[in-house]
Amino acid sequence: MRKILSVLALVMGVCLPAAAQQQPIRINCGGHAYTDSKGQVWQADFGFSGGSTGSVTNAVAGTSDPVLYEDFRRNPISYSFQVPNGQYQLNLYFDEANTQAEKISGRVFNVSAQGTVVFPELDIFAAAGANAALIKSTNVSVTNGTFTIGFTRVAGLAPEISAIEILPTSNVTTGPALTLNFTYPDSTPVVGALNYTVSSSLLSFQGSQPLANGTAQCELFANPSAMGISAQFQVSLSLTDTAGHILWQMNVGMNPAQVNLAAVQSSSLSVVVQKM
Repeated sequence: MRKILSVLALVMGVCLPAAAQQQPIRINCGGHAYTDSKGQVWQADFGFSGGSTGSVTNAVAGTSDPVLYEDFRRNPISYSFQVPNGQYQLNLYFDEANTQAEKISGRVFNVSAQGTVVFPELDIFAAAGANAALIKSTNVSVTNGTFTIGFTRVAGLAPEISAIEILPTSNVTTGPALTLNFTYPDSTPVVGALNYTVSSSLLSFQGSQPLANGTAQCELFANPSAMGISAQFQVSLSLTDTAGHILWQMNVGMNPAQVNLAAVQSSSLSVVVQKM
């Protein structure tokens, strides 16, 4: 079970049908075209509305592709892309290069997808510190032929985004399904969200999935290296209620070479938590 949980956090998305033959969209925000360490091509900045470009020379930790974080778009209103209707995984790449951010009211902003806030009050510095790569991921359903990402300032400095990656779920290689059930002692389903962080010397990956009737439907990665995780990594899971109270948490460290889910067809985990 430790091995299953250690790779659970790589994707917390509900099992969804694939989008119609859409190729991945990868944008180097504010920058030029770039081929990363995996041979993937990132296009020069496009699809944006508003904002200005900027660049930094600070070394960025936690990534094998620091070039993606050298340029950024500051204070964009939105990014929009024409795509077939379907289900997508959205990965957003951030870096806080301003080491004084915490002292000047931070850089706190909301990120929305398809008009719904998916990352409320995001603070890059608070999440990853200065000059460190941060990847935020969520699943998005497109029904109108347009994938739209919005940015709204909440406090402090203007929003910044370093890179955007949009993957049809058919391009996300997953393994067996995992169902997590959270209930109180009286069998009442927990209302809240399951939060996860995966971090290594070359990666920081975070996300959250709201519970549906106390349940989180997940997909496991049988091969962590597909997400760029080749070194020892740490996984942190936490369950929070609607008031933000932590009801349950787990922290594990794993070596990708020890992860083997080839024989697992499906799995489930039930957790009983105390009411606050």
